[in-house]
Amino acid sequence: MPSPKSQRRPTTTHEKNRKGRLSERASSFTVERITEAAEMPPRPRTVPNLLSGIKIDDTTEVVYSRPKLTKLLVNVTIQRSIGAVKVVVLMEATVDELVAVALKQYVKEMRLPVLCSVDSSKFDLHYSQFALESLGREEKLMNLGSRNFFLCPNATAAAVETVGNSCSKDVPTRKGILWFKLKDFSV
Repeated sequence: MPSPKSQRRPTTTHEKNRKGRLSERASSFTVERITEAAEMPPRPRTVPNLLSGIKIDDTTEVVYSRPKLTKLLVNVTIQRSIGAVKVVVLMEATVDELVAVALKQYVKEMRLPVLCSVDSSKFDLHYSQFALESLGREEKLMNLGSRNFFLCPNATAAAVETVGNSCSKDVPTRKGILWFKLKDFSV
């Protein structure tokens, strides 16, 4: 059975601490410690690169100068390939240079399907897969206004491929084996 409040121990600080002084933990929160902390000077805030991106003119106006962009991250999707190839090129690069770098990166990543040729003259760069016009080979990337492109074989390379220089001829076919399997099923 709990005791009534009147019979509990007294709660004054003197009676809690029988010797009349506060414990070490409680003394850290006393007024003496607070005044000592107030007397200490605040730690200076130093930033070593505070004025690195700021120029001050004669009129003492602050002018922010941004660093100039020198490279672009461009996404090039190659026809019949899954996902885009990410390529970092200079802003002054031309479309022809972008095609060459994108093909080189495609081969380096060993993506599928394997390309018949890595010659950049056999490919055209388009804004999207639905664009009919290809981009000019001498156009600068910074003038195009896009960072996503579509790469496909140009019309002359596609015509040569259909005539007889196809990559599919390099892969051995198994038509004879298929015929024997069909013959076994027909019996």
